[in-house]
Amino acid sequence: MDTYSKVVAIISEQLGISERTVSRDSDVVNDLGADSIDIVQLLMTMEDEFGVTVAEDEADKLKTVGDIVELIEKNS
Repeated sequence: MDTYSKVVAIISEQLGISERTVSRDSDVVNDLGADSIDIVQLLMTMEDEFGVTVAEDEADKLKTVGDIVELIEKNS
């Protein structure tokens, strides 16, 4: 499974939404309904799943699913 597919699976599971509603351009907060607690949990799961560390200043820049995928691929 590629990075994008894994990220979509994690987001859909943690937010309780269909994978079909998630796209690379989806804004995690505005389009997918994540709140600040969801964001923290998602980032912790992504760090565990992909073995990356997301710095706080990097986390603040993550808005879309594509942003998350790019960060993971850059740091893996």
